[in-house]
Amino acid sequence: MDKNKYPDGWNQKRVQEVIDHVESRTEEETIAEDEAAFEQGYTAMQVPRKLVPIVRQLIVMVDEKNDVSI
Repeated sequence: MDKNKYPDGWNQKRVQEVIDHVESRTEEETIAEDEAAFEQGYTAMQVPRKLVPIVRQLIVMVDEKNDVSI
């Protein structure tokens, strides 16, 4: 029995799939994936859960205007 606690939508199988993906990459693939994240104009950040709906609305508004230079 798995005694780990997972976030909503996650389970042992999903975690193992991520681990398998990361461990199967070559060094070159890892570097390329990391560099691609910076080239696409996106970032990852922590946002308080209560602000997530507002952030999503802001993203939609920017996408609709097709103007990412706020």
